[in-house]
Amino acid sequence: MRGIRVIGAATLLGLTALAGAAETPADGFETLTLKDGQRVVGRVVAEKAEAIYVDLGHDLLKLPRESIVRRARGEEAGTIVAATPGETAVDASGFFSTGLLRPSSVKEVVAKFGESVVSIETPSGKGSGFLINDEGYAITNAHVIEGETRISAILYQNTAGGGLARRRIDDVQIVALNPFFDLALIKLPLPDDVKPSHVILGNGEDVNTGDLVFAVGNPLGLERSVTQGIVSNRSRNLEGQLYLQTDTAINPGNSGGPLFNARGEVIGVTSRGARADMADNLGFAIPIAYVKDFLRHREAFSFDKTNPNSGYRYLDPPRRPRREKPEALGGPKADGATTTTIK
Repeated sequence: MRGIRVIGAATLLGLTALAGAAETPADGFETLTLKDGQRVVGRVVAEKAEAIYVDLGHDLLKLPRESIVRRARGEEAGTIVAATPGETAVDASGFFSTGLLRPSSVKEVVAKFGESVVSIETPSGKGSGFLINDEGYAITNAHVIEGETRISAILYQNTAGGGLARRRIDDVQIVALNPFFDLALIKLPLPDDVKPSHVILGNGEDVNTGDLVFAVGNPLGLERSVTQGIVSNRSRNLEGQLYLQTDTAINPGNSGGPLFNARGEVIGVTSRGARADMADNLGFAIPIAYVKDFLRHREAFSFDKTNPNSGYRYLDPPRRPRREKPEALGGPKADGATTTTIK
């Protein structure tokens, strides 16, 4: 029987030379990205509370869970390679992209992904959103489009002169809604001459308290505003849901926009901010893990315009002209007489 060694993560660099022969990808192989940027590819054979065991074909590798920041399917079996900064990949669903981008300045990220952020307009207000692929699909908050079917989006395209041109897109379609997590998937009918960029979704497990983050959106209708802060808490419980808490300024109009990390990956969807007179620097974003799950299972949340609970607005019933109790409950009669209840 072939001998199997169990090795620790500290031996990882010494094994890089063993990653020579490429094999055909097979079902069950996973790519595990570590905090130091290296990637391990092999078959996960066991998972413990504190570690994951990966069969490389020639060795059994023990990886502490705290050292793993991302897991994905595919690649070559039994290899250990250094992650290439700037590398991106399409999710297994084929609907959005993930990646490990190079560290960049806020200015560089805004210049690169600025076209991906859109303004959402409805008859009742404005919000923000961001494109997740080149087919015109975008994420926003459910409350931004709640009760609406007439939805428009404003694209901001870079011009040859270094400026931005506004492009209005009407007849935006609602594709899926998850009011519980306050997420909505919409579809922009892009003209043939419009090829905007889309964002790269990051890894929620790689988010830590103190990380630099920034938001791009349209607070109070001020288009393409950029605000910067840090992650104040990576798992804040609000009404039974987990949020990223940040001191990044988030105001009405930011809702539905992206929260970027320092590499330019989207790690959350800005959702709410404190409006109390004595509260400041309290903003909250929906973690990207919820967004990915929503996108992968979007068919389960498909929008149905024939459903009375969907985005059509219904008129309220007429209100009572008088504030008194109705006659049937002991209130005055129309002629001023009162009624009594016989026990």
